[in-house]
Amino acid sequence: MQSDDVIWSAIGNQFCSYKVKTVTQNFCRNEYNVTGFCSRQSCPLANSRYATVREHEGALYLYVKTIERAHSPAHMWEKIKLSNNYTKALEQIDKELIYWPNFTIHKCKQRVTKITQYLIRMRRAKLHGQPKLVGIKKKLDRREAVRERKALAAAHLERAIEKELLERLKSKAYGDAPLNVNESVWAAILDKEKARERGEELEDEETDEELEDEELEGEVEEEWGEREFVSDVSESEDELSDLEQVTGGMDGSDDSEESGDDDENASSKPAPKPKSTLGKRKAESILSATTRNNRDATGGPRIEVEYENETEVVPRARVAAGW
Repeated sequence: MQSDDVIWSAIGNQFCSYKVKTVTQNFCRNEYNVTGFCSRQSCPLANSRYATVREHEGALYLYVKTIERAHSPAHMWEKIKLSNNYTKALEQIDKELIYWPNFTIHKCKQRVTKITQYLIRMRRAKLHGQPKLVGIKKKLDRREAVRERKALAAAHLERAIEKELLERLKSKAYGDAPLNVNESVWAAILDKEKARERGEELEDEETDEELEDEELEGEVEEEWGEREFVSDVSESEDELSDLEQVTGGMDGSDDSEESGDDDENASSKPAPKPKSTLGKRKAESILSATTRNNRDATGGPRIEVEYENETEVVPRARVAAGW
């Protein structure tokens, strides 16, 4: 027969696997403990009639233990689901524990309140979407960094060895066809050598063509010497025609304004140079171009010929008498 006092004298004063001792108070780690403290009223092992509230996947359940089921540990606890509504859940507790001690009823209602509050906080946290904290494993990161560094060093070593072996194969240090070399490697080396030889041949051909072109240009220059070939239509002639049009317009306006006496005086004096609207440098370039064209056309130096016309000066009085 079960005796609550005997059980408590054993686990309360001696050893209990669920007991956690601290400086101020002792706690209980049993999942059916309604308060979490290690005391005579709160101990689920030393009380043959006991009740508590537990939460499973967001639902609340009332667990009730009676002395009538003490002989069957598998069916010792009766599981009653409580309503999601807080007030209805409290009413259910009052209905199920109608003749129980006030301490047990009060602690069960307190547990329902606490569990309901933290379930509400959990739902709010899910709606807000708080950032997920991820722990940093420094030891693992350091180990991976060391492995990567070693793998990189090994890769560099393998490349250096491969390069050295290829150089030896190219230099035929092992003969024309070594026996322990893979055929694909040997074929790849031969293909690279053939491609390099083709590239060198193409470069030699290009250099030979450039040298031939330079030789031909040198022969042509030696044959013709200092002679030059100039096209009959050039930009200088177009510029000269524009200059003549500008000067012709200026001369026409001057002739219309001058009188007969001015014409006679102008015939005895050399005509002044027309004032060009172009810049000084451009006008000099045009004049130099005209002299060069005249020299090329005649085949020799430019010769300037001046003509003098002697005219009799008639007095103005005689002219008036004739009219």
